[in-house]
Amino acid sequence: MSSVLESPTAMPPLGALEVRSASLSEQAYIRMRELILDRKISAGSTLLEGKIADELGISRTPMREALGRLAGEGLLVRRDARSYSVRSVGTKEYFDSMRTRELLECEAIALAINRIDEADLVSLAAEVDALNGGQHTETEHWHFDDRFHLFIAQASGNVVLPRLIQQLRDDSRLFRLHSPLHRQKENHHEHGEIIYALRKKDVEGAKGAMRAHLRSLQNDVQRVIMG
Repeated sequence: MSSVLESPTAMPPLGALEVRSASLSEQAYIRMRELILDRKISAGSTLLEGKIADELGISRTPMREALGRLAGEGLLVRRDARSYSVRSVGTKEYFDSMRTRELLECEAIALAINRIDEADLVSLAAEVDALNGGQHTETEHWHFDDRFHLFIAQASGNVVLPRLIQQLRDDSRLFRLHSPLHRQKENHHEHGEIIYALRKKDVEGAKGAMRAHLRSLQNDVQRVIMG
């Protein structure tokens, strides 16, 4: 089976989609979004509409809709009428996104802290402990990271914050598609500090822990850039 990419980046065969309740366009969108954000497709890689449709076993119309949706979200950019490439995020955009995340995610904490159930925080703390003490893939780490940050955003009660934070997280992930950073243990510790402050209903402590977490990520990037 031919690759959907025109670059040397390897990607596993996609496999045909199944017809079920979700539309084929929705299924294709979900599959491609996961591949991009899980770093199975590298930044700058070319995606050919026809080849992807063939690999997924669907017609070009739902494939075109899925790719257009991903382009609308800023994950892809159009190259020509029938191909896209995964968007590359530069250093300035990464830092701008992270600084904006500081503002929005600290605001989400302030709104959410009295709305979050203790049982949910206990469950999150247990997941952090399990990840920190066991073996897990980078993909599993990213999936928890997404759930953790979006859980707080959704608990804020502000219907716009989760969407904005997700978009900024996507931007950060696109930058990390070509970044050599691996700091899972540090992330687990920092997530634990945020959860601890949330359980204490310490809004300033939780905001400070979130801010420290996001700045620690930025500091790691700066260290890599500076060599």
